[in-house]
Amino acid sequence: MIKKILVVLFCIFNIFAIVYLISPTPTLPDLVNSVKSDEPGDTVQLKNVSAYYTNMTRTEVMNFYKAYYSGPFRIILNHPPEKSKEIIKDTIQSYYFEEFILPFKESIFINGFEWENDVFTKPEKRVKNKLIFKDKEYKAKITIKTIPTSTPKRITAFLFTEAAVILTLLTYKSFLKKKHD
Repeated sequence: MIKKILVVLFCIFNIFAIVYLISPTPTLPDLVNSVKSDEPGDTVQLKNVSAYYTNMTRTEVMNFYKAYYSGPFRIILNHPPEKSKEIIKDTIQSYYFEEFILPFKESIFINGFEWENDVFTKPEKRVKNKLIFKDKEYKAKITIKTIPTSTPKRITAFLFTEAAVILTLLTYKSFLKKKHD
């Protein structure tokens, strides 16, 4: 009887997982209260990258993206700013670098550079990093990079992970059984 219940629960879990995996990821609008950059490296030159000049604070920017990447499975990681050079481009300036993950679906990296808070430049020399775009000064430049996955890749990764977990549990159960014998 317990095995039948476990099989039914397993099937229900997999149905919900497949629905989650085939549902589309949110389409991100342009950052509000900002100007979209058309500079080289901020548009089509780098795949899935866009950038914005803004006077929004870090909290305001992160809250904007949290509204679009909501849900029970969202994971937020705060990376060291230096990692943005590996993920986005090696010439990017960074003050903060965060990632929103929708497990098995997509990641979005948010790089923020606030020239007045640049920890890599001495305070008296920060003015040389002032952000001026189209003759207007901005406090921050936000660069976004999305890492999408196709539906077949999502499902394959999920099924391999599920199989690995089941195999691990069965191996552990077998180990415990042999230990008690």
